[in-house]
This record gives sequence, structure tokens and C-alpha cells, in this order.
Amino acid sequence: MSMINSGYAVNPAQKTIIVLFVVILFSCYNGLGQTGPETGKVFSKSNLVAWCIVPFDSKHRNPEERAQMLNKLGITKLAYDWREEHVPQFDEEMEALKKHHIELQAFWMPYGPDPVSNEHYPEILALLKRHKIKTQLWWSYGSSDDALKNLAQEERVQLIGEMVLDMAADAEKIGCTVGLYGHGGWFGEPENQLAILAYVKAQNVGIVYNFNHAEEQVDRFVAFFPAIVPRLIALNIAGLKKGPPGKVVAVGEGDSEKEMIRIIAASEYRGTIGIINEDTAPDAEVGLQMNIDGLKNILKSLGYTKALKSYQ
Repeated sequence: MSMINSGYAVNPAQKTIIVLFVVILFSCYNGLGQTGPETGKVFSKSNLVAWCIVPFDSKHRNPEERAQMLNKLGITKLAYDWREEHVPQFDEEMEALKKHHIELQAFWMPYGPDPVSNEHYPEILALLKRHKIKTQLWWSYGSSDDALKNLAQEERVQLIGEMVLDMAADAEKIGCTVGLYGHGGWFGEPENQLAILAYVKAQNVGIVYNFNHAEEQVDRFVAFFPAIVPRLIALNIAGLKKGPPGKVVAVGEGDSEKEMIRIIAASEYRGTIGIINEDTAPDAEVGLQMNIDGLKNILKSLGYTKALKSYQ
């Protein structure tokens, strides 16, 4: 029975309240209620992490120049990737970050199967311990499935799970966390990473999700993302164009990342957001700025005004 038909007198002010109440309920029901001032806060500038800027830089900046560049861009966190030529600069890099008040958010670990036996593995752990840095150790089994193709699912999970257990134990000794970094192939599928985490049962292991290796996952992102959020420790964004074949572009130049960003903003994820340069521009500074500008445009179009103000 409606209020009007029951003889209850509704004054204009009460009618306005009823209408507003119905509008709010309708908006929330349709997923449109996630537009409050706090929505999108995870994409604030203070939460950005520079990624893929050490080997992907035509200017070949040294540690001091790289730290100065991040200061100039207003980025206060770095995920450190490296190649063989950068190994002698490890200590110099750590010192430059301290000097310029940049947090080492993550350190790229030796890539591929059997990482613990890599010659640089103990060197990295000793480096972090020496500098008293507690950070995330990003590791990827890789995109090649040759060693896995003749194994059943349970055998694959166990094989990689044992590697992760070794890293997790070493990381725990120095107060660090291991991040499973999706880089294509079987290991890059979120469902398989969740299976590895279930096998490992270690509290200091999580998932690093990467837009720049997610070209084939775009259409089902909305389905699996809620499942990985509780174990997600880092998320790196890029522009994505649907395929086939999919293509990585600058943030804001794709046809998929805006909706993915909206889904992330409306979720419970509160970790960091990686802003990358890989495949964006030869000069790392130019590439980072392009992706920052693209992210700002998306935040504006989604109405995330509070996050957008952090870039001013």
C-alpha cells in the first residue's frame, strides 16, 4: 500500500526526500553509486610506482639521474628492474633512492625457472639486508610452458609452488614479500597463481597483476578480478587495445583500460599502482609523463575528482 493511498498526507519536502531516496537506491543497484569523493583514491599520484624505467630508457640514466627524474615528475616510489649491466650499480641505486626520498616499492628478481640458483639471487637479498630495505620481490616463472606442457595441473602447481616456498622463506628472513608477476603463459593466468598461493600457504606471498601482459584477459577481467583482490599486492596499468592480437599502448589510448580502472576503483584493492614506460616512449621520462597524463584523463572522465586533485 502506498503512503498516498493510505490517506497519509505527504508535503512537498517529504516528496523530495522520497524521490531522492529512490534515485540513490536505483543508482546503487546499477553500480553507479561508486562515484563518491573517495572513489578512485587508489589512483592518487602519491600511490604511483614507476616501473620499467631502468632498461627501457634511451637516455640510459644513472641512479642519480633516475632519482632526479622521479623527483621532477613527483613520483615517490620505484619498482626496480635491471639487466646485467646494472648489477654493479645496485648499491649506488639504493643510496640515490634514499637521498631523494624515493621508496623502493619492489625489486625485480632473477627471471625464469629455478631462480634461487641464479648467481644474482643471494646478491639481491644481501643488498636489501645491507641497506635495511623491506620491499616486494617480484618474480615470474616466465611465459615459456615447455617444462610444464607434459605435466598435469597439480604437478605444475607443485613444481612452481616449491620454488615459491624457497623464495618466501628467504624473503621472510629479511622482512620482504614475494610477488607472483604475471608475464604470460600458464604462470600468467590469475587462476593458476591463486592455485599456487593455495599450495604455498605463505602469508608473505601475493600477486602482482600487470595490464601490459593481460591482452588476452581483458574480456574476463571483471570475472576474475574480485577473486585475486585479497591476494593482490601490486597492480601495474597500461593502455590496452582488444585483439586479436591484443596490443599494449599508452594509458588512455586503448579501448579497455578505462573500464578496468573503474572496476579497480570500486573494489577493495588498496595497494600501489604501477605506471610503466615499457612500449610507451624511448625516453623513460616522456613515457611516464604520457601514461600519467592518460591516467588523469581517465580519472576526469570517471568523475574521480579527489584523486585527480592529487596531480595538481
